[in-house]
Amino acid sequence: MPIAVYMLGLAVFALGTSEFMLSGLLPPIADDMNVSIPRAGLLISAFAIGMVIGAPLLAVATLRLPRRTTLVTLITVFGLGQVAGALAPTYEVLFASRVISALACAGFWAVGAAVAIAMVPFNQRARAMAVMIGGLSIANVLGVPAGAFLGEHFGWRSAFWAVGAASAIALVGVLTLIPRIPLPEEKPQLRKELSIYGDRQVWLSVAITALAAGGVFCAFSYLSPLLTDVAGLEKGWVPTVLGLFGAGALVGTAIGGRFADAHLFGVLLSGIAASTVFLVSLALFAATPAAAITLSFLLGVSAFYTAPALNARMFNVAGAAPTLAGATTTAAFNLGNTGGPWLGGTVIDLDFGYAATAWAGAAMTAVAIVAVALSLSLHRRAPSRVVTTSSATEHTPAPIPTDAPELRR
Repeated sequence: MPIAVYMLGLAVFALGTSEFMLSGLLPPIADDMNVSIPRAGLLISAFAIGMVIGAPLLAVATLRLPRRTTLVTLITVFGLGQVAGALAPTYEVLFASRVISALACAGFWAVGAAVAIAMVPFNQRARAMAVMIGGLSIANVLGVPAGAFLGEHFGWRSAFWAVGAASAIALVGVLTLIPRIPLPEEKPQLRKELSIYGDRQVWLSVAITALAAGGVFCAFSYLSPLLTDVAGLEKGWVPTVLGLFGAGALVGTAIGGRFADAHLFGVLLSGIAASTVFLVSLALFAATPAAAITLSFLLGVSAFYTAPALNARMFNVAGAAPTLAGATTTAAFNLGNTGGPWLGGTVIDLDFGYAATAWAGAAMTAVAIVAVALSLSLHRRAPSRVVTTSSATEHTPAPIPTDAPELRR
Protein backbone atom coordinates (compact mmCIF):
# COMPACT_ATOMS: atom_id res chain seq x y z
CA MET A 1 0.00 0.00 0.00
CA PRO A 2 1.55 3.36 -1.02
CA ILE A 3 2.52 5.59 1.89
CA ALA A 4 0.42 8.35 0.33
CA VAL A 5 -2.73 6.31 1.10
CA TYR A 6 -1.74 6.23 4.78
CA MET A 7 -1.23 9.98 4.59
CA LEU A 8 -4.81 10.33 3.40
CA GLY A 9 -5.86 8.18 6.37
CA LEU A 10 -4.08 10.63 8.71
CA ALA A 11 -5.95 13.52 7.13
CA VAL A 12 -9.23 11.64 7.59
CA PHE A 13 -8.33 11.26 11.28
CA ALA A 14 -8.40 15.07 11.60
CA LEU A 15 -11.62 15.31 9.58
CA GLY A 16 -13.36 12.60 11.59
CA THR A 17 -12.29 14.04 14.93
CA SER A 18 -13.80 17.40 14.01
CA GLU A 19 -17.00 15.78 12.74
CA PHE A 20 -17.74 13.73 15.86
CA MET A 21 -16.05 15.56 18.74
CA LEU A 22 -18.95 17.97 19.33
CA SER A 23 -20.98 15.19 20.96
CA GLY A 24 -18.72 15.58 24.00
CA LEU A 25 -18.51 19.38 23.86
CA LEU A 26 -22.14 20.48 23.63
CA PRO A 27 -22.68 21.49 27.31
CA PRO A 28 -19.64 23.84 27.53
CA ILE A 29 -20.38 25.27 24.07
CA ALA A 30 -24.01 25.91 25.07
CA ASP A 31 -22.89 27.63 28.29
CA ASP A 32 -20.23 29.75 26.60
CA MET A 33 -22.46 30.78 23.67
CA ASN A 34 -25.53 31.26 25.90
CA VAL A 35 -27.71 28.89 23.86
CA SER A 36 -29.66 25.76 24.73
CA ILE A 37 -28.12 22.31 24.29
CA PRO A 38 -30.61 21.42 21.50
CA ARG A 39 -29.56 24.57 19.65
CA ALA A 40 -25.92 23.71 20.19
CA GLY A 41 -26.76 20.27 18.81
CA LEU A 42 -27.68 21.94 15.51
CA LEU A 43 -23.92 22.37 15.00
CA ILE A 44 -23.73 18.59 14.55
CA SER A 45 -26.65 18.57 12.10
CA ALA A 46 -25.10 21.46 10.18
CA PHE A 47 -21.91 19.48 9.68
CA ALA A 48 -23.77 16.37 8.48
CA ILE A 49 -25.95 18.34 6.06
CA GLY A 50 -22.88 20.20 4.81
CA MET A 51 -21.26 16.83 4.07
CA VAL A 52 -24.31 15.62 2.12
CA ILE A 53 -24.48 18.78 0.01
CA GLY A 54 -20.78 19.51 -0.22
CA ALA A 55 -19.54 16.15 -1.49
CA PRO A 56 -21.24 16.13 -4.91
CA LEU A 57 -21.13 19.92 -5.22
CA LEU A 58 -17.36 20.17 -4.73
CA ALA A 59 -16.75 17.04 -6.77
CA VAL A 60 -18.39 18.74 -9.75
CA ALA A 61 -16.74 22.11 -9.07
CA THR A 62 -13.23 20.58 -8.95
CA LEU A 63 -13.73 18.02 -11.71
CA ARG A 64 -11.14 19.54 -14.04
CA LEU A 65 -8.71 20.73 -11.38
CA PRO A 66 -5.49 18.87 -10.51
CA ARG A 67 -6.21 16.35 -7.75
CA ARG A 68 -3.24 17.23 -5.56
CA THR A 69 -3.93 20.95 -5.75
CA THR A 70 -7.56 20.31 -4.85
CA LEU A 71 -6.58 18.27 -1.79
CA VAL A 72 -4.15 20.97 -0.62
CA THR A 73 -6.82 23.67 -1.01
CA LEU A 74 -9.52 21.68 0.79
CA ILE A 75 -7.39 20.64 3.79
CA THR A 76 -6.25 24.27 4.10
CA VAL A 77 -9.83 25.57 4.11
CA PHE A 78 -10.78 22.87 6.61
CA GLY A 79 -7.94 23.86 8.95
CA LEU A 80 -8.88 27.53 8.70
CA GLY A 81 -12.45 26.54 9.55
CA GLN A 82 -11.17 24.99 12.79
CA VAL A 83 -9.28 28.17 13.63
CA ALA A 84 -12.41 30.23 12.93
CA GLY A 85 -14.36 27.95 15.25
CA ALA A 86 -11.77 28.30 18.00
CA LEU A 87 -11.92 32.09 17.73
CA ALA A 88 -15.69 32.36 17.16
CA PRO A 89 -17.12 35.21 19.28
CA THR A 90 -20.77 34.23 18.67
CA TYR A 91 -22.86 31.15 17.99
CA GLU A 92 -23.60 32.38 14.47
CA VAL A 93 -19.90 32.57 13.60
CA LEU A 94 -19.31 29.12 15.07
CA PHE A 95 -22.23 27.76 13.04
CA ALA A 96 -20.81 29.26 9.84
CA SER A 97 -17.38 27.79 10.59
CA ARG A 98 -18.93 24.34 10.95
CA VAL A 99 -20.69 24.62 7.60
CA ILE A 100 -17.49 25.74 5.84
CA SER A 101 -15.51 22.96 7.53
CA ALA A 102 -18.13 20.39 6.48
CA LEU A 103 -17.98 21.49 2.85
CA ALA A 104 -14.19 21.21 2.81
CA CYS A 105 -14.34 17.89 4.65
CA ALA A 106 -16.82 16.46 2.14
CA GLY A 107 -14.73 17.60 -0.81
CA PHE A 108 -11.55 16.13 0.68
CA TRP A 109 -13.27 12.80 1.32
CA ALA A 110 -14.56 12.63 -2.26
CA VAL A 111 -11.33 13.63 -3.99
CA GLY A 112 -9.11 11.76 -1.51
CA ALA A 113 -11.03 8.53 -2.11
CA ALA A 114 -10.61 8.92 -5.88
CA VAL A 115 -6.87 9.56 -5.42
CA ALA A 116 -6.47 6.52 -3.16
CA ILE A 117 -8.26 4.33 -5.69
CA ALA A 118 -6.03 5.68 -8.50
CA MET A 119 -2.85 4.76 -6.63
CA VAL A 120 -3.58 1.05 -6.16
CA PRO A 121 -4.46 -1.92 -8.38
CA PHE A 122 -8.10 -2.89 -8.80
CA ASN A 123 -7.81 -5.82 -6.39
CA GLN A 124 -6.64 -3.53 -3.57
CA ARG A 125 -9.41 -0.93 -3.75
CA ALA A 126 -11.21 -2.06 -0.62
CA ARG A 127 -7.93 -2.24 1.31
CA ALA A 128 -7.07 1.32 0.24
CA MET A 129 -10.49 2.51 1.38
CA ALA A 130 -10.02 0.57 4.63
CA VAL A 131 -6.91 2.66 5.34
CA MET A 132 -8.88 5.88 4.87
CA ILE A 133 -11.81 4.60 6.90
CA GLY A 134 -9.28 3.45 9.50
CA GLY A 135 -8.47 7.11 10.05
CA LEU A 136 -12.13 7.64 10.91
CA SER A 137 -12.11 4.65 13.24
CA ILE A 138 -9.05 5.94 15.09
CA ALA A 139 -10.75 9.33 15.33
CA ASN A 140 -13.57 7.62 17.25
CA VAL A 141 -11.13 5.69 19.46
CA LEU A 142 -8.63 8.47 20.20
CA GLY A 143 -9.62 11.78 18.63
CA VAL A 144 -13.12 12.16 20.06
CA PRO A 145 -12.17 11.18 23.65
CA ALA A 146 -9.11 13.45 23.38
CA GLY A 147 -11.37 16.30 22.28
CA ALA A 148 -13.64 15.69 25.26
CA PHE A 149 -10.61 15.63 27.58
CA LEU A 150 -9.28 18.91 26.20
CA GLY A 151 -12.72 20.48 26.42
CA GLU A 152 -13.09 19.44 30.04
CA HIS A 153 -9.65 20.62 31.21
CA PHE A 154 -8.76 23.50 28.86
CA GLY A 155 -12.07 24.68 27.44
CA TRP A 156 -13.93 23.60 24.32
CA ARG A 157 -11.95 25.95 22.07
CA SER A 158 -8.77 23.97 22.78
CA ALA A 159 -10.28 20.97 20.94
CA PHE A 160 -10.73 23.11 17.83
CA TRP A 161 -7.13 24.33 18.09
CA ALA A 162 -5.93 20.72 18.36
CA VAL A 163 -7.81 19.69 15.21
CA GLY A 164 -6.43 22.77 13.46
CA ALA A 165 -2.91 21.60 14.37
CA ALA A 166 -3.67 18.09 13.09
CA SER A 167 -4.92 19.64 9.85
CA ALA A 168 -1.64 21.53 9.46
CA ILE A 169 0.29 18.26 9.84
CA ALA A 170 -1.98 16.65 7.24
CA LEU A 171 -1.36 19.59 4.90
CA VAL A 172 2.40 19.06 5.11
CA GLY A 173 1.89 15.36 4.43
CA VAL A 174 -0.28 16.01 1.37
CA LEU A 175 2.29 18.47 0.01
CA THR A 176 5.21 16.10 0.46
CA LEU A 177 3.75 12.64 -0.10
CA ILE A 178 0.83 12.87 -2.51
CA PRO A 179 2.12 12.66 -6.11
CA ARG A 180 1.09 15.08 -8.82
CA ILE A 181 -1.48 12.90 -10.56
CA PRO A 182 -1.83 14.02 -14.21
CA LEU A 183 -5.28 14.72 -15.54
CA PRO A 184 -6.45 12.43 -18.36
CA GLU A 185 -5.70 13.58 -21.90
CA GLU A 186 -9.42 13.91 -22.49
CA LYS A 187 -10.78 16.41 -19.98
CA PRO A 188 -13.65 15.08 -17.87
CA GLN A 189 -17.07 16.00 -19.23
CA LEU A 190 -19.71 16.85 -16.64
CA ARG A 191 -22.51 15.30 -18.69
CA LYS A 192 -20.55 12.06 -19.04
CA GLU A 193 -19.73 12.01 -15.32
CA LEU A 194 -23.35 12.62 -14.37
CA SER A 195 -24.43 9.72 -16.57
CA ILE A 196 -23.56 7.34 -13.73
CA TYR A 197 -26.79 8.43 -12.04
CA GLY A 198 -28.71 6.69 -14.79
CA ASP A 199 -27.42 3.34 -13.49
CA ARG A 200 -29.81 1.72 -11.03
CA GLN A 201 -26.88 -0.08 -9.40
CA VAL A 202 -25.52 3.32 -8.35
CA TRP A 203 -28.80 4.19 -6.66
CA LEU A 204 -28.95 0.77 -5.03
CA SER A 205 -25.46 1.38 -3.65
CA VAL A 206 -26.62 4.74 -2.27
CA ALA A 207 -29.62 3.10 -0.60
CA ILE A 208 -27.57 0.23 0.84
CA THR A 209 -24.96 2.61 2.26
CA ALA A 210 -27.49 5.01 3.77
CA LEU A 211 -29.60 2.22 5.29
CA ALA A 212 -26.64 0.24 6.65
CA ALA A 213 -25.05 3.31 8.25
CA GLY A 214 -28.35 4.80 9.38
CA GLY A 215 -29.49 1.60 11.06
CA VAL A 216 -26.42 1.42 13.29
CA PHE A 217 -26.38 5.14 14.10
CA CYS A 218 -30.10 5.13 14.81
CA ALA A 219 -29.23 3.24 18.00
CA PHE A 220 -25.66 4.47 18.54
CA SER A 221 -26.71 8.13 18.67
CA TYR A 222 -28.78 7.38 21.78
CA LEU A 223 -26.43 4.85 23.31
CA SER A 224 -25.54 7.11 26.23
CA PRO A 225 -29.08 7.39 27.68
CA LEU A 226 -29.70 3.71 26.84
CA LEU A 227 -26.68 2.71 28.93
CA THR A 228 -27.62 4.89 31.89
CA ASP A 229 -31.44 4.79 31.87
CA VAL A 230 -32.07 1.27 30.55
CA ALA A 231 -28.95 -0.74 31.40
CA GLY A 232 -28.53 1.12 34.70
CA LEU A 233 -24.82 1.89 34.25
CA GLU A 234 -23.15 4.85 35.92
CA LYS A 235 -22.37 7.83 33.68
CA GLY A 236 -18.67 7.14 34.06
CA TRP A 237 -19.13 4.00 31.97
CA VAL A 238 -20.33 5.91 28.91
CA PRO A 239 -16.90 7.06 27.59
CA THR A 240 -15.55 3.54 28.06
CA VAL A 241 -18.39 1.96 26.09
CA LEU A 242 -18.09 4.59 23.35
CA GLY A 243 -14.39 3.78 23.21
CA LEU A 244 -15.26 0.09 22.86
CA PHE A 245 -17.48 0.92 19.90
CA GLY A 246 -14.53 2.77 18.34
CA ALA A 247 -12.20 -0.15 19.04
CA GLY A 248 -14.73 -2.46 17.38
CA ALA A 249 -14.81 -0.09 14.40
CA LEU A 250 -11.05 -0.36 14.05
CA VAL A 251 -11.17 -4.17 14.19
CA GLY A 252 -14.06 -4.31 11.71
CA THR A 253 -12.31 -1.99 9.26
CA ALA A 254 -9.17 -4.13 9.29
CA ILE A 255 -11.09 -7.38 8.71
CA GLY A 256 -13.47 -5.96 6.12
CA GLY A 257 -10.68 -4.30 4.16
CA ARG A 258 -8.81 -7.61 3.93
CA PHE A 259 -11.73 -9.66 2.60
CA ALA A 260 -13.92 -7.18 0.69
CA ASP A 261 -11.87 -7.14 -2.52
CA ALA A 262 -12.26 -10.91 -3.03
CA HIS A 263 -15.72 -11.36 -1.47
CA LEU A 264 -17.49 -8.02 -1.80
CA PHE A 265 -21.11 -9.20 -1.71
CA GLY A 266 -20.27 -11.78 0.93
CA VAL A 267 -18.90 -9.04 3.19
CA LEU A 268 -21.92 -6.82 2.55
CA LEU A 269 -24.47 -9.54 3.31
CA SER A 270 -22.67 -11.00 6.33
CA GLY A 271 -21.81 -7.60 7.82
CA ILE A 272 -25.25 -6.03 7.48
CA ALA A 273 -26.91 -9.26 8.67
CA ALA A 274 -24.64 -9.24 11.73
CA SER A 275 -25.60 -5.61 12.45
CA THR A 276 -29.26 -6.60 12.26
CA VAL A 277 -28.76 -9.46 14.72
CA PHE A 278 -26.79 -7.25 17.12
CA LEU A 279 -29.42 -4.49 16.99
CA VAL A 280 -32.25 -6.93 17.70
CA SER A 281 -30.21 -8.39 20.56
CA LEU A 282 -29.59 -4.91 21.95
CA ALA A 283 -33.32 -4.16 21.84
CA LEU A 284 -34.08 -7.42 23.69
CA PHE A 285 -31.26 -7.34 26.26
CA ALA A 286 -30.61 -3.61 26.73
CA ALA A 287 -31.48 -3.88 30.42
CA THR A 288 -28.58 -6.28 30.99
CA PRO A 289 -25.36 -4.22 31.44
CA ALA A 290 -22.95 -6.92 30.23
CA ALA A 291 -25.03 -7.51 27.11
CA ALA A 292 -25.31 -3.79 26.31
CA ILE A 293 -21.54 -3.30 26.66
CA THR A 294 -20.66 -6.36 24.56
CA LEU A 295 -23.16 -5.52 21.84
CA SER A 296 -21.83 -1.95 21.60
CA PHE A 297 -18.41 -3.36 20.72
CA LEU A 298 -19.88 -5.87 18.25
CA LEU A 299 -21.93 -3.15 16.53
CA GLY A 300 -18.73 -1.19 15.96
CA VAL A 301 -17.16 -4.29 14.39
CA SER A 302 -20.09 -5.09 12.07
CA ALA A 303 -20.75 -1.50 11.00
CA PHE A 304 -17.18 -0.77 9.96
CA TYR A 305 -16.58 -4.30 8.64
CA THR A 306 -18.94 -3.41 5.78
CA ALA A 307 -17.60 0.12 5.19
CA PRO A 308 -14.70 -0.78 2.83
CA ALA A 309 -17.04 -2.97 0.76
CA LEU A 310 -19.66 -0.21 0.57
CA ASN A 311 -17.03 2.22 -0.72
CA ALA A 312 -15.49 -0.26 -3.17
CA ARG A 313 -18.89 -1.25 -4.56
CA MET A 314 -19.67 2.34 -5.49
CA PHE A 315 -16.35 2.72 -7.29
CA ASN A 316 -17.00 -0.53 -9.16
CA VAL A 317 -20.43 0.50 -10.47
CA ALA A 318 -19.45 4.13 -11.12
CA GLY A 319 -15.94 3.53 -12.46
CA ALA A 320 -16.44 6.07 -15.26
CA ALA A 321 -16.69 8.88 -12.70
CA PRO A 322 -14.40 8.08 -9.75
CA THR A 323 -14.60 11.54 -8.16
CA LEU A 324 -18.39 11.57 -8.27
CA ALA A 325 -18.36 7.99 -7.00
CA GLY A 326 -16.42 9.08 -3.92
CA ALA A 327 -18.69 12.09 -3.47
CA THR A 328 -21.82 9.97 -3.78
CA THR A 329 -20.57 7.48 -1.19
CA THR A 330 -19.73 10.30 1.22
CA ALA A 331 -23.20 11.80 0.75
CA ALA A 332 -24.84 8.39 1.21
CA PHE A 333 -23.04 7.70 4.50
CA ASN A 334 -24.04 11.11 5.81
CA LEU A 335 -27.64 10.61 4.70
CA GLY A 336 -27.60 7.58 6.96
CA ASN A 337 -25.83 9.47 9.74
CA THR A 338 -28.57 12.11 9.54
CA GLY A 339 -31.63 9.94 8.88
CA GLY A 340 -30.81 7.24 11.43
CA PRO A 341 -30.61 9.58 14.44
CA TRP A 342 -33.75 11.38 13.20
CA LEU A 343 -35.67 8.08 13.13
CA GLY A 344 -34.31 7.19 16.57
CA GLY A 345 -35.39 10.56 17.94
CA THR A 346 -38.85 10.09 16.46
CA VAL A 347 -39.19 6.70 18.16
CA ILE A 348 -38.17 8.24 21.49
CA ASP A 349 -40.61 11.14 21.05
CA LEU A 350 -43.38 8.58 20.56
CA ASP A 351 -42.53 7.21 24.03
CA PHE A 352 -41.32 3.82 22.85
CA GLY A 353 -38.17 4.18 24.94
CA TYR A 354 -34.46 4.21 24.20
CA ALA A 355 -34.27 0.47 23.52
CA ALA A 356 -36.75 0.93 20.67
CA THR A 357 -34.09 2.81 18.71
CA ALA A 358 -32.37 -0.54 18.22
CA TRP A 359 -35.59 -2.02 16.80
CA ALA A 360 -35.86 0.93 14.39
CA GLY A 361 -32.22 0.50 13.41
CA ALA A 362 -32.73 -3.21 12.80
CA ALA A 363 -35.63 -2.39 10.49
CA MET A 364 -33.33 -0.14 8.44
CA THR A 365 -30.57 -2.74 8.16
CA ALA A 366 -33.11 -5.43 7.23
CA VAL A 367 -34.20 -3.30 4.29
CA ALA A 368 -30.52 -2.85 3.41
CA ILE A 369 -30.13 -6.65 3.20
CA VAL A 370 -33.01 -6.79 0.71
CA ALA A 371 -31.32 -4.06 -1.33
CA VAL A 372 -28.02 -5.97 -1.34
CA ALA A 373 -29.80 -9.13 -2.52
CA LEU A 374 -31.45 -7.15 -5.33
CA SER A 375 -28.12 -5.60 -6.32
CA LEU A 376 -26.48 -9.04 -6.39
CA SER A 377 -29.30 -10.41 -8.55
CA LEU A 378 -28.91 -7.55 -11.05
CA HIS A 379 -25.14 -7.94 -10.96
CA ARG A 380 -25.39 -11.61 -11.92
CA ARG A 381 -27.78 -10.88 -14.77
CA ALA A 382 -26.02 -7.77 -16.11
CA PRO A 383 -22.55 -7.24 -14.58
CA SER A 384 -21.38 -3.67 -14.14
CA ARG A 385 -18.76 -2.14 -16.43
CA VAL A 386 -15.98 -3.00 -13.97
CA VAL A 387 -16.69 -6.01 -11.82
CA THR A 388 -13.72 -8.35 -11.73
CA THR A 389 -10.01 -8.18 -11.41
CA SER A 390 -9.53 -9.48 -14.93
CA SER A 391 -11.83 -6.93 -16.50
CA ALA A 392 -10.22 -4.20 -14.47
CA THR A 393 -7.00 -4.61 -16.39
CA GLU A 394 -8.85 -3.37 -19.46
CA HIS A 395 -10.84 -0.56 -17.86
CA THR A 396 -8.84 0.68 -14.89
CA PRO A 397 -5.73 2.84 -15.29
CA ALA A 398 -2.50 1.58 -13.82
CA PRO A 399 -1.79 2.69 -10.24
CA ILE A 400 0.11 5.93 -9.84
CA PRO A 401 3.59 5.34 -8.37
CA THR A 402 4.17 7.47 -5.31
CA ASP A 403 7.86 7.80 -5.95
CA ALA A 404 7.70 9.12 -9.51
CA PRO A 405 9.15 12.63 -9.51
CA GLU A 406 8.46 13.03 -13.23
CA LEU A 407 4.70 13.28 -12.60
CA ARG A 408 3.77 16.92 -12.97
CA ARG A 409 0.41 18.66 -13.27
